[in-house]
Amino acid sequence: MTGAQTPATTSPTGRILPVVFLNLLVYIDIGLPMAVIPVFVHKTLQFNTVLAGLAVSLQYFATFASRASAGKRIDTRGPKPVAVSGLLVCVASGFMLFLAGALWKSAILSVVILSISRLALGWAESWASTAAIVWNIRRVGAPNTAQVISWNGITSYGGIALGATLGEQLSHLPGFWGGLVSLGLLSLVLPLIGSLLAMRYPAVAPLTDNTAPMPFARVFRLVLPHGSALAAGSVGFGAISSCLALYFSARQWDGAAQALAMFGLVFVIVRFVFSRQIGRYGGAKVAIVSLIVETLGLLILAFMPSPEAATLGAAVTGAGFSLVFPALGVLAVNRAGPKNRGAALGAFSVFLDLAIGISGPVLGLIIHAAGYRALFIFTAAVTLIGSVLSLMLPKEDVVLKKG
Repeated sequence: MTGAQTPATTSPTGRILPVVFLNLLVYIDIGLPMAVIPVFVHKTLQFNTVLAGLAVSLQYFATFASRASAGKRIDTRGPKPVAVSGLLVCVASGFMLFLAGALWKSAILSVVILSISRLALGWAESWASTAAIVWNIRRVGAPNTAQVISWNGITSYGGIALGATLGEQLSHLPGFWGGLVSLGLLSLVLPLIGSLLAMRYPAVAPLTDNTAPMPFARVFRLVLPHGSALAAGSVGFGAISSCLALYFSARQWDGAAQALAMFGLVFVIVRFVFSRQIGRYGGAKVAIVSLIVETLGLLILAFMPSPEAATLGAAVTGAGFSLVFPALGVLAVNRAGPKNRGAALGAFSVFLDLAIGISGPVLGLIIHAAGYRALFIFTAAVTLIGSVLSLMLPKEDVVLKKG
């Protein structure tokens, strides 16, 4: 049985939700330790802020490295087996997160195991999330690509918000169950449930015709203009994911997890309310406005040093970043054609992974050299450059109305 056999009376949203739920589980796993890992590495294990930022960013280096293999495998084998494989690797990542927390008294061993866990989680994110998008596009049809990508983003950042809030609370459990131990166990159980569900869902066969798939290098060149703008906007998210908890800790403020949750909550609300504007006004125009809003949020973080303002800045940053990926992603996917959707999504997402992966240690160096205000000013400037890059997109993409 294939996705094409899904009853036609089922709405596109009804067909999207079962598969996108798998993505939600993966991103809850990603969110669970997000506010805990930088502080755990810096305060508990006594390493510097550069290594604390790198501990978060390692995940995105692994996601970057595995995008090409994910896209190729999806296009040749179909998305279902790729999604199941990603979920099972996510289970392994959760087990290693548990070990890192349990072995915290041995700082070097703990950080090595934690690093392996982060790399595994990045690989799992790449395969599971990209597969979920292509799986759903095949289930509901290419005209609903923007809706599919939007739902993936809603579950991604909604999952991060939910996971970050829950993880921060669980990290304060007394005794052995505090720190990363309880987070690791939950990070193991959730994708295990997801893999069991995915095995029961109907698969979709890979597309077959007489044309050979595009080489990944060519797909990469096709999406380069859109990916460059995405990379610039992703640096702002890198500042939130890698450094916001450290910022709150350095100022001795409570509420880092709540600020991360507000980022995710506003992100989701904007996706729900405004995602249809991509089809109405075109992806490039939506991206330009979104990146300007994201810049404003980062400037609030730079020039209004209070926990309330930091939470507001995170929320505005989330509002701006919310539509950047789907606005540019619909344009990027359309350039490669139906048979290369997996490769196009993989190539496009590489820019997000690389930007966030590099931003962790680089932003850690900026903090070490010049402080947190310089960090947020720098990221605001990079994000503003992203709006300029979106303005310069190829003419045919700027006027494109539907994916």
